[in-house]
Amino acid sequence: MTNNNISENKNSHLGKIDLHAELVETGVEQVLVDLDKSLIGLEPVKTRIRETAALLLVEKAREKLGLAHETPTLHMSFSGNPGTGKTTVALRMAELLHKLGYVRKGHLVTVTRDDLVGQYIGHTAPKTKEVLKKAMGGVLFIDEAYYLYRPENERDYGQEAIEILLQVMENNRDDLVVILAGYKNRMNTFFESNPGFRSRIAHHIEFPDYSTPELLDIGSSMLDQLNYYLTKSAKDAFIEYINLRKEQPHFANARSIRNALDRARLRQANRLFKENNGPVNAEILSTLEEVDIRESRVFSGGIDN
Repeated sequence: MTNNNISENKNSHLGKIDLHAELVETGVEQVLVDLDKSLIGLEPVKTRIRETAALLLVEKAREKLGLAHETPTLHMSFSGNPGTGKTTVALRMAELLHKLGYVRKGHLVTVTRDDLVGQYIGHTAPKTKEVLKKAMGGVLFIDEAYYLYRPENERDYGQEAIEILLQVMENNRDDLVVILAGYKNRMNTFFESNPGFRSRIAHHIEFPDYSTPELLDIGSSMLDQLNYYLTKSAKDAFIEYINLRKEQPHFANARSIRNALDRARLRQANRLFKENNGPVNAEILSTLEEVDIRESRVFSGGIDN
């Protein structure tokens, strides 16, 4: 047996492969652990990612044992409201695919319609091809993908970008994974209008909204990273804030929570200057009080923007 054969079979014994050893040695297990730590909730999403990782590991094992195998279609659709972790999961997915050897580089390129579609004849093709060139060997994440298709505008150049994307998704699927993302209903309409995309997307993953306890945990984690914390009364007020804000327009899950806490810190800073003429200690600088939360316009029926 040559050294190469010995290397290729280091994880096999008499025609067997330890899948759990492969999970660890490829680094995929660590990616899944990091994903679980970095995202609160989203259990259905995490389950789908683990299932996808398992499928890819099994395909690699079949290849090593000389069984029939093929590179599965890996293009995906992420649907859900803003602030539900779609970009974060796309980043982890790029890392996972790289660990398993399904993409060469494992980088993530995030774009919107404006990065792909030009404003005049002859402008769209070079823009789209340049983005695809940057994304090759990794994952291309197209946010609010449905804006590529505007049938009401006869002079829109989005269809040209779509045709180029479809061709590359088919011909270069061994070197590029495309993830389309956006609101669920709009994504469904987009796929109905563009059957070419639907036929090339194998994995449709829905990102649910966060519950109030999950949003509170997300907010607490954000504050902890910045060495802030909520008092008991402030936490109770923040739970009330979350429930009110969730019922208002333009609520963006974790993104809205981050914005709310940024404003609470702003109010705390102003309060500290009004209340203190002398030195302050670390505890005072790190504490968000109930008043810092309740001064939000949300409690009077307004919207935090």
